[in-house]
Amino acid sequence: MNAVREAAARRRAVLDSADLVELTRALVGVPSVSGSEGALADLVERRLRTRAPWLRLYRTGNNIVARTEPAPAERRRVVLAGHLDTVPMSDRQAPAPDAPGSVSGLGAVDMKGGVAVMLALAEQEPGEGQGRTFVFYDREETGSHGSGMRVLFEEHRSLVDGDLAVLLEPTNGLVEAGCQGNLVVELTFTGSRAHTARPWKGLNAIHKAAPALHRIAGFTPGTATIDGLEYRQSMSVVAVEGGVQGNVVPDHCVLRVNYRHSPDVDSGAAERLVLGLAPEADAARVRLASPPAPPDLGNPLMAGLCAAASTEVRPKLGWTDVGRFAAHGIPAVNFGPGDSQLAHTPFEVVGRAELEACHTALSAFLRSL
Repeated sequence: MNAVREAAARRRAVLDSADLVELTRALVGVPSVSGSEGALADLVERRLRTRAPWLRLYRTGNNIVARTEPAPAERRRVVLAGHLDTVPMSDRQAPAPDAPGSVSGLGAVDMKGGVAVMLALAEQEPGEGQGRTFVFYDREETGSHGSGMRVLFEEHRSLVDGDLAVLLEPTNGLVEAGCQGNLVVELTFTGSRAHTARPWKGLNAIHKAAPALHRIAGFTPGTATIDGLEYRQSMSVVAVEGGVQGNVVPDHCVLRVNYRHSPDVDSGAAERLVLGLAPEADAARVRLASPPAPPDLGNPLMAGLCAAASTEVRPKLGWTDVGRFAAHGIPAVNFGPGDSQLAHTPFEVVGRAELEACHTALSAFLRSL
């Protein structure tokens, strides 16, 4: 019965807490591993309907969009977005006592602290002409193809449109501009089987792949400087698959290559570069092509956010839905509470100072529009 009462108390706190730390703690207390976000989405929807009646709500699956309706005087629309899901619980992740003024636990950093800030901002009634959209989406941690944001762009594009998007992913309170592209390519090498006592009778597909493997391992992509920010690139072979058994020359080998490329390299150019390093491959298949995003620091809205945040601007090394917004012509940036290096670890913790600093900066930015 204690567990039932505790769960009910957490649900009430999600609906009622005004304090950022208490709200974050309540959100962490509602499990929402990718694919199981329904309970949390229900609570977020109920809270918004009660505490932000000026917003029009739309829901598809476990994706919720809350937005001011366009008015004739609307000058700019800012989209704030955050995902509801978490990665699965780690075997090492035991409930940890929260230190005063902080929240520990799965999702505290990635990214229920950011979701708490979004809910608090949604409950501030906007001034005349200030267009605001709040997007709470599911399945982000499953990859860009499975993300609820993909569904929203493909099926409800007008709901997520805007002049600037802010992803409240954990950035330690810094502005992380742009993002790398993320390309995954599978390279297939074909040989022919033979007995290992007579390997000259066949063609070893793994040996055939060796020059490409060596070439990729020795390749160091350059660093691109864009808007004064240095985007370091990287390429890695992340899997090798092949072999039949100990007495058979293998007739099949696959190298899986991951290329994190700078914003000045589009997905097509990134693919051509990988293929150029593996001319021996008999076939290639792109498993993932998430486009990069430029920093776009010259955009007036981006400059306004940076001024409101009054903090360091650094390049985003990694991919977030900033890339998806940019691909649809919407400038976007990462800015949220929590240390990203703690994300997906058993040691997630976010503090009051981080939550309040992010809320203060975004609140000031939204009021300035």
